[in-house]
Order: sequence, then structure tokens, then C-alpha cells
Amino acid sequence: MRVLRFFIALLFTGGLIWALSASHQAGGKSLPRLGQFFNPFTGFWQNAESSHGPELGDCSIPGLKGKVQVVYDDLLVPHIFAENLEDAVRVQGYLTAKFRLFQMDLTARKTAGRLSEILGERTLQIDRRSRRKGLVFAAENDLIGWGKSARTMSLLQAYTDGVNAWIDQMSKDEYPLEFKLLNIQPERWNLLKSALVTEAMAETLCAGEDDLEATNALAKYGRTTFDYLFPEWNPAQQSIIPDTGQWKDWHHITMPPPAPEAAIPTGAIGYDHDYIRPLDEYLVGSNNWAVSATKTSNGHALLANDPHLTLTLPSIWFQIQIHTPEANVYGVSLPGVPGVVIGFNENIAWGMTNVGHDVSDYYKIAWIDQKRMQYKLDHETKNVQLKVETIEVKGQKPFLDTVRYTVWGPLPFDNDPESPLRDYALRWITHDIPDASLFDVFLGLNTANNYGDYRAALKGFDAPAQNFVFATKTGDIAIQVQGKFPVRGKEQGRFLQDGSKWANAWHQFIPMDQTPGMKNPTRGFVFSANQHSTPPTYPYYYLGNFEDDRSRRIFNRLTSVQGATPDSMKSIQLDNFSARAADCLPAMLNLLDRRALSPKENQTVDLLASWNFKYDANQLAPTFYEAWTDSCYMLTWDEMAEMEKQRQPVLYPEIWRWIDLMKNDSSNVFFDVKQTTYRETARDVVLASFKQMHEYFDRNPDKKVSWGKTRPTKIRHLAQIDAFSRLDLETGGHKSAPNAINQTHGPSWRMVVDLGDQITAQGVYPGGQSGNPGSRYYDNMLDRWATGNYFDLLFLKNPESNSDRILKKQIISPK
Repeated sequence: MRVLRFFIALLFTGGLIWALSASHQAGGKSLPRLGQFFNPFTGFWQNAESSHGPELGDCSIPGLKGKVQVVYDDLLVPHIFAENLEDAVRVQGYLTAKFRLFQMDLTARKTAGRLSEILGERTLQIDRRSRRKGLVFAAENDLIGWGKSARTMSLLQAYTDGVNAWIDQMSKDEYPLEFKLLNIQPERWNLLKSALVTEAMAETLCAGEDDLEATNALAKYGRTTFDYLFPEWNPAQQSIIPDTGQWKDWHHITMPPPAPEAAIPTGAIGYDHDYIRPLDEYLVGSNNWAVSATKTSNGHALLANDPHLTLTLPSIWFQIQIHTPEANVYGVSLPGVPGVVIGFNENIAWGMTNVGHDVSDYYKIAWIDQKRMQYKLDHETKNVQLKVETIEVKGQKPFLDTVRYTVWGPLPFDNDPESPLRDYALRWITHDIPDASLFDVFLGLNTANNYGDYRAALKGFDAPAQNFVFATKTGDIAIQVQGKFPVRGKEQGRFLQDGSKWANAWHQFIPMDQTPGMKNPTRGFVFSANQHSTPPTYPYYYLGNFEDDRSRRIFNRLTSVQGATPDSMKSIQLDNFSARAADCLPAMLNLLDRRALSPKENQTVDLLASWNFKYDANQLAPTFYEAWTDSCYMLTWDEMAEMEKQRQPVLYPEIWRWIDLMKNDSSNVFFDVKQTTYRETARDVVLASFKQMHEYFDRNPDKKVSWGKTRPTKIRHLAQIDAFSRLDLETGGHKSAPNAINQTHGPSWRMVVDLGDQITAQGVYPGGQSGNPGSRYYDNMLDRWATGNYFDLLFLKNPESNSDRILKKQIISPK
């Protein structure tokens, strides 16, 4: 009996050891090896920090030339004091890896198309899209361009060595929790991964185009109707740079001829699978402005910036201060990239918004052979270049994907016989070898003292194009639309183009001294909110995705402000007023026949009529208004919706154009609903959509809630782990308001800088400094961000500075 019990115990123990050591599946997903995950010495228990925060003891790392002192404040912001810039960025890499290693790793993996190595087959299509779009190709070209600057490569290598110093000395118990969940080991960092991080931002900010949708709309409705529905300029907007006569003498500019109509397909092009274009896509944008001393209360310039991006945990940005003999700079950095991207030093401040110009075009390839290995370009035969992408897939054999490259660029969709873009190559600005180093740009800004330094620093910035706002202690303010912009013929790039003619290529780029910019305007401010860079009188043609509403509200606020303070700047950043709603709702109410409504429906009208056009979290009116306008918009453009049902992607008119039609052309044929025999006008569509909205809320009374509850902001963990996310934030704001928050996007960093004799600043972002979900510094800034509050940014002069906000001091020595 004793022997039997022994064998039973042995089998049980063996089974338990196997269960804890093996990987298992649940719901089609791999689970970590439970024994390793629950190991009390190296498992997830070790990621739980004490209430005092992480261990921040003195240490040493290889490669330092001297001692570096780091002061941590009560937000866990590291203030690095180094004897030289190379040591500073080496320590920056070390500390960024310490707090954000998984974020860095995942960003580089996604851009490189390597998610499937750790996540398996479910991310294979994501990896294929990244590879086929040429993101690694772009990153490799970045390194070629950056290699022109020995200074850049030296600092990049120092940053990389700092990251690897942390990885090399990290024990298993210090692995980020996500590595333990995925049962993987951290990879060493390299220069290419830093380039991939920058290309991840480029994909977000400068990949936008609607060539196929515009081509289908033109083919369907003809030139006259297309021009009527899709004007490229909203006359109500305020451009970033106004026409003050600065372009009137540019007669020497020779522009390319307009895009040839013959190159545009004559029939709508569709998919053989479902395609639904999202309504009123979120514009990836931002706000920034600078106010001159003449409009402020203390006689010093003010600068504000709030870049709008996808909100994640950990946060996109990492706050840092870097003090060297060259400069003392504070701001936010991008994990994986050295230096400060947005911030201020002891003399100047700067910020950025996205320009939004279209710098990606599709060209149809004229194949010569059925194997699609040769194509025609003018009178020549060209061979494609094949790049075989090997995608490692966890638990499976590697997946091989062949991408064709042409003189225009890669063919992202040539692997899909059903894609309407199968035969189209992508010409994208980020594929180009940059003329200069991106890091020299930011290092130039980090160390700038005046307007001349600012302009000199921007010369090397190609993509993604940004509106750089600037201010100095001496009172200068400026803004520059900076990027590499092709010189286009009229409407070149608006539609799909003929790739058999080199005449359709980008042959030159707008010289920097002719890109739009402005310094010290008499109105007393400069600003941008992703609107058009210039009015149509600017000599160069450009197109893109531009904002129409936030910019008008910000312009009006800045025009009227006198005696501006940091608090009044914050009030603009937090402004929930929508100029779009102020245009649209009165027009709809004017068309609404209240005699056809029930008493209950008229009560809703009264609520809407009394609304102040602010998307405050506690207001009910925005909930009704959004449902009504969405219904009315889609009912108006039922023709476009029908094309999409037929799997033909199509361009929808911009909302400002739709509002204008309701006001000034209410009998337009597009208000007619095709499914009825009656000829509807805007009045009919407004009434029908109002009743649809009301019936929806009558059927779903639980949906009749305040705006903050209708669309709570959900800030998800990068790996989509709900337990590490915040999904319950009842925020105000709207994409058409300066406080441009929706469910997944919003201000990723709010900053206001007062450029007085002693520069002071306030800022906040939705998250925390640590990437560890077990840390109190993981999301400790999030609630203050959600309620519209800021932190004073601790800008230290030296490591001996006294402040009750100092958490810990650390010495990092050469090893």
C-alpha cells in the first residue's frame, strides 16, 4: 500500500510539474508557463512595487566618461545632470529602458512586422501589412541618411548602449510583467530599432490618403458634381499662415502641369470583400500656439501645445530633464529615441502639430508580362525587385511573403487578387533617404537660444511634416510649416495616377525658404490646429486632411484674449466648445418642422435649442445631437452608403460642406432618399433623422445618458490587456472642440510654458512615468489629466537644488 501511495504521489507531482512548466492554450490564446509566472523569486510577484516606488540606488554602466547625477521628483521624472551630452543620452537610454522596455520593444516589433514571433498567427496579417508597406525599408533608409552626421550616430550609439546596459544587468525578476506573461526574453536594442520607433510615428502622422475613394467618387458623379461636393478649401477657416502679400512677387516659380484627366479610371473600383469607411474619421492632430508679450499679463511670451494621438498605457511620452554644458532642457521624449521632442530650455520653448499634407500617392503599374515581373515606364522596360520577407510565427513554420518594389515604391496589395489596389505602387515620402539627421533637428532645438537657432535646427526635418511653434524669453514668437513637400501640378495626387509615365512623378520639392512660416505677427499670436497651412493664394498646390473647426475656435479665443496667463492658456486647451455644432445645430433646428413632432419630441428640441455647444461630460444635449447628426448625415449621403454596400470605397463630403448645403442648397438632389418615391429636401431628411434618433432612445432608455457616459474614454494597455487598462473615464470634449477627446484619442501631453525671466511650465499626460502596471507611477497622472488639471513641472538648475518634491537622488558611475 505504501508503494502504491508513493507512485500515486509521484504521478501527481510529475503531472503538477508538467502543468506548471508547459505552455497551455485558453480561448485560442497561449498562456504563460504558470510555474515561471507564479515563481515567487522571478515571477509576477516581483513586479509589485512598494508604495515608495521603484528601487533607485546608485549604479554603474559601461561607456560613461564621467559621473552622472540623476534627481527623481515626485512624479518619477528623472532629471539628468551630466558632464557631456553623450553621457546624458547614454543614461537617458538606460533609464528609459528601465521604465519603458516593453513599450520600446513592442513599438519596434510592430513597425518591423515581428509581432507574430511572440503572439502567434493572430497577428500575421498585421505583420504582413507592416512589411508590405515598406516600414523596415524606410527605417533602413533613415539610417543611411542619419549616417551623414557623425554626431548623430555617436549619440544614437550611446543611447543604444545605455538601453543595452539595462538589459544586460537586468535579472529575470526585473523583467517587465508583459515579458513574463508572454514568456519571452528582452532583445538587445540596436540603431535600427530607434529608426523603427520614428517610422511608427510617421505611419501615424503622414500615411493618410484617399486616392481610391476620390477616384471612385469622380468616376461615379462626374467632374461638375465632384467639384461641387468636394471643394478643397473651406472659406470659413483660418489658415495657419495668412496671406499678407508675402507671395505676390513669386512670379519666377514654374509649376508642373495639372494632373491629366486621362490617367483617372472612368469606372468605380471595388473590393470583392466587405469594406466600410468609418464616418468622419478621427483626424490625428494637435493644437499649439504662442502669444506675444503684448497680450500677456506679465509682459512675457506664453507657449502651449497639446498633441492629439492614440491614448495608451504606458503613455506615448516619457518626461525627462537633461542638463549638460550645452543646455538645460525639459520636456517629453519618445521611448526609443534620444533627446527631448517637445519642451523648453532656459531660453526658448517649442511644440508641434501635424501638418496633414498628403505625401503618399498610388501609381498604377503597366505590366508587360503575366508574371508581373516587368513593367513599362515611358519607353523603357523595368524589372521589379523582389524582397522576400521571412515572418517568424510562434508555434508554426516561418511565413514567406514576397513584396514587389518598383521605381515608385512597393506594391502593398499585390498579394491580394481581390484588392482594387493590387496593381498600384506606393510613393511615400517616408521611404526617402532623409537629407539630414532627425536627431540633429531635436538636439538643435534642445540647445537653441534664439530664433536663428530654431530656424537652423529645422532645416533637416523631412517627415512627418510638423507645424513647429516657437517662443523665446526675449519675446519672439514664430511658427513654421516644416517638412519635405513635393511640388505638384493642380490635383496631382488627388486621384490614382498612371505609373507608366515618369512625368507623373514628384520631380522637385518646395524650397525651405518658400514653405509657409511667420514670425512676430502684429496680431500678437501664432497658432495651428491641423487646418490648411495657407489660403489658396499660396503659389504651390498641396492637398491633404485638414481640420475645419478647432482652428476657428482657437483663433477667436486668441484674438480676444488680453492679459493672458498660463491659466487662460489652459482654459483654451480644455475648451469643449464646438464651432461645428454651433454651425450645424441652428441650421438643423431651422429646417425642423416642430409641428410634426410629439410633445415629448418637442421637449428634446427645447433641450437642444438651449445647449451651449459645449461637450461637457455632464451634459445630455450632446448625446442627442451626435445621434441626430450622424443619422442625418448618413441619410443625406445614402448614395455613398449604397456604393459601400457594393464594396466600392468612396469619398464622403466633408461635414462643413454638408452643413453649407443645408443652409444654402436645401433642395439639392443629394437630400433625396433613393429608397423612396418622394423627392425629399433637407427639411424631410432633418425631420426623418430626428424621429429615427428619438425612436432609438425610446427603445433604449439606458442610452439616454450624459455625454461622458455615452462615450467614455478608454485608455488601453499596449498589449490590449484590460486589467492593465483604464476603461471608465467620463471625460468631456470632442474632436471638433479644442479639447479633442474621443473614446480612444486625445491630448497625449498638455504643456503650457511661461517664458519669464525664470521659465516656468505646467504639464500633464494621461498615464505615468512607469510602464509597470504594478507601480503607483503607472497611471498616477491620469485622473488629474481627465479632470483638466496640471502639474507644475520641476525645472532644476543643478543636482543640489532643494525642493520638497525631490523623491530620490542617484549617482550613475562609469563601469
